[in-house]
Amino acid sequence: MSQYTTRVIEEMMERNPNQPEFHQAIKEVVESLEPVFEKNPEYKEAGILERIVEPERQIMFRVPWVDDEGNVQVNRGFRVQYNSALGPYKGGLRFHPSVNVGIIKFLGFEQIFKNALTGRPIGGGKGGSDFDPKGKSDGEIMRFCQSFMTELYRHIGPDLDVPAGDIGVGGREIGYLFGQYKRIVNAYEAGVLTGKGLNWGGSLARTEATGYGLVYLVEEMLKEQGDSIADKEVVISGSGNVAIYATEKVQELGGKVVALSDSGGYVYDPEGIKLDTVKEIKEVRRGRIKEYVEEHPSAEFTADSSAIWQIDCDIALPCATQNELNEESAQALVDNDVILVGEGANMPSTPKAIEVFKENSILFAPAKAANAGGVATSAIEMTQNSMRESWTFERVEGTLKGIMINIHKISSQTAKEYGMEGDLAAGANIAGFLKVADAMVEQGVI
Repeated sequence: MSQYTTRVIEEMMERNPNQPEFHQAIKEVVESLEPVFEKNPEYKEAGILERIVEPERQIMFRVPWVDDEGNVQVNRGFRVQYNSALGPYKGGLRFHPSVNVGIIKFLGFEQIFKNALTGRPIGGGKGGSDFDPKGKSDGEIMRFCQSFMTELYRHIGPDLDVPAGDIGVGGREIGYLFGQYKRIVNAYEAGVLTGKGLNWGGSLARTEATGYGLVYLVEEMLKEQGDSIADKEVVISGSGNVAIYATEKVQELGGKVVALSDSGGYVYDPEGIKLDTVKEIKEVRRGRIKEYVEEHPSAEFTADSSAIWQIDCDIALPCATQNELNEESAQALVDNDVILVGEGANMPSTPKAIEVFKENSILFAPAKAANAGGVATSAIEMTQNSMRESWTFERVEGTLKGIMINIHKISSQTAKEYGMEGDLAAGANIAGFLKVADAMVEQGVI
C-alpha cells in the first residue's frame, strides 16, 4: 500500500482501539482503493478518505427496562450516523449480546458503500443494542423497544435517519419501536422506519428482499460465465430471513439447497431442504433447526454450525453472521470444488478466507454488493411512504431485480476499468466509494 493509505489505516486503528471488526472493514475497503487515488488525486487533496472513515455522529445511550419479574435491567443502545452525502442515514438495528460500538461502526461503514451501490438516495448508518431477545416474553421485548425508542427518537426522522431491522429485530420489534415513536412525536411519520407491517406502511417483498437479491446477483455472475443456478447444489448458513428466502429463490431457479444452520448446528438433507418445514420451525414456532430431522428422516443434524462448510457443494452462501467462514472452511470448500461464494450476511468471510477464494479463482460476491437487496427494498418502502402508495409484490420484486442486476454490472465494469477484471469485491468498493466521494467533493468540507 502507499504511504497515504497506510497512514490513514494506522491513524484509524490508533484512534479506535479494540474494535477488530471495524478495523477489518476499513482495511478491506481502503486497500482496494489504491488505484483510485492514483487516478484521482483530487480525492486525496480533499481529504475524502480521512473524512469517510470517521462517522459523522456516534450516539450511545442506556436502555433501562423492567422484566417480567419486576426487576430493572439496563442495556446499551447505539446509533452510528456514518455518512449523509447521498441522503438520510439508512441502516438496520441489531439486537444481540455481541453488539458493541466497534461492530456497529463496521456495519455502518459497510452500509455507506452498499447503499451507494443501490442507486437510491440514502446515506449509511447502523444501530442496535446488546439486548438479547432470545428467551424474552413479548411483554419484555415491547418494554425494551419502548425504552430504546424513548432515547433514539430524537436522533431519527424520515429525512434524517431511517432505521430498519437486522439480527434480532423483525416485524414485531419494528412495530413496538414505531408505536413508541408515534406516541412521542404525535405524528404518523411512516417513513421513519422500514420493515413495517403491511397494514401500516410496510412493503411487499421486504421480507424476501435480501435473500432474493443475493440469488439474483449470484445468477448474474453465473450468466457471465455462461452458466446458471439450475441443477447446482447449494449450502446456505443461517435459517433466518436471508437464508430462508435465498433458499426459496434458489429452488425457484432450479437449484437444490442441501443444508441450513443456526447457532446450535446444521441440518443436511441430500434430497433437498423442505422449505415449508423450515418456515414452520423458524417463522411460526421460533424453534431450532435441529427440529427439522424429526419430520424428515433423510436429513442429519450436526451440532457444529461451522462444520457446514465441509459439505460438498457447487455454491456456498454464508447468511448467518460476521466472520463465520474462516480460512480452513474456505479451503474445504475449494477442495470440494465449489465454484461460487456469495455473502448474504455482513462480512461473513474472514480476510484469510477471501484470499483462499481469490487464489483459487473462485467467483466471489462480497456482502456490500450481494446483500444490498434488503436496503434497496427498504428504500423502495421509503418511496412508497412518501408517495402514500402501496406497490404490488411483482412491481417491488421487479425493481429489486433491476437494482441487483445493475449492482453486478457497475461492480464488474468498475473492476475492469481499474485493472482488476473479475474482482467483484474491489469493483463494488470502488464504485460505491466514487459515488460518495464525488458527492462529498461537490458539497464541500462538511
